[in-house]
Amino acid sequence: PVSDLPNVDFPTISVSATLPGASPETMASAVATPLEKQFSTIAGIDNMTSTSSLGQSQIVVQFSLDRKLDAAAQDIQAATTQTLRQLPQGILPPSYQKTNPADAPILTLALTRSEVPISALDEYGETTIAQRLSMVGGVAQVLVYGAQKYAVRIQLDPRQLATRNLALEDVTTAVANQNVNLPTGVLWGPKVALTVEATGQLENAAAFRDMVIAYRNGAPVHLSDVGRVSDDVQNNKTASWYDGQRAIVLAIQRQPGTNTVVVSNAAKAALARVESEIPPSVHVQVLFDRAVTIEESVHDVTFTLELTLVLVVLVIFLFLRNLSATV
Repeated sequence: PVSDLPNVDFPTISVSATLPGASPETMASAVATPLEKQFSTIAGIDNMTSTSSLGQSQIVVQFSLDRKLDAAAQDIQAATTQTLRQLPQGILPPSYQKTNPADAPILTLALTRSEVPISALDEYGETTIAQRLSMVGGVAQVLVYGAQKYAVRIQLDPRQLATRNLALEDVTTAVANQNVNLPTGVLWGPKVALTVEATGQLENAAAFRDMVIAYRNGAPVHLSDVGRVSDDVQNNKTASWYDGQRAIVLAIQRQPGTNTVVVSNAAKAALARVESEIPPSVHVQVLFDRAVTIEESVHDVTFTLELTLVLVVLVIFLFLRNLSATV
């Protein structure tokens, strides 16, 4: 429990905004700039940095040490809500999370697979393993690197659209209207009430290919007629590897002030219980564990103390030349 340096928790909040398909320049000018202008009105900000990439912007706001993190988070949430009307249409609502730049992950896990697809491996990692580890005492959050969430990718052919006099909005509207999963009403009987639900959720690319998006000259136009539909992931431009294999990496961060060794051992114990719930084809390896270096350092100190004790007693014996006096 004693440390050479005090625990300093920097009040830092990271805000993420996503607009699929937008260029980094658009994200910087239409998304990051309005948020930064609104955030600059909050009191107690030390510095603010933003990074814009393809379809995503991340703004890191660091407050002065005298600001309470919970109060700063409320100010960030209020400022984000006020900026929603200025953001482009189709943007996902910006999200924020409390972070500490001084906290590095204490345990990093690599998930590889032998048979299951990479999207299924991501599902096991994010929903089964990460959520279970995040409930361990002392764990702040579990970060996922190289996420590969399942998605159906639709790549349209502009020439086929022009031939059938269709626009991108026509295809977007047809896909949104025919891929729903909403309750539609209730049938009230004399003794039983039945809830009617429209189960129109499409599960894979094969179901999307047969979707009718329009009628031309009395004939239906299927989605497969104007483009290519395939089973893919949401972002196929990011990936993680471990030992030459595609992997999903989970990084576990501890809460400030907790013992690294205790949290790491508790997380590994929880991981051992979770492994019985995942298929044998999913392999979990420990990529990095800070508890190992800490335990080795303590072991070195203990060995040094024991060796010092032996040498001191030996020196006393050599000078006194008397065993009883040495004892």
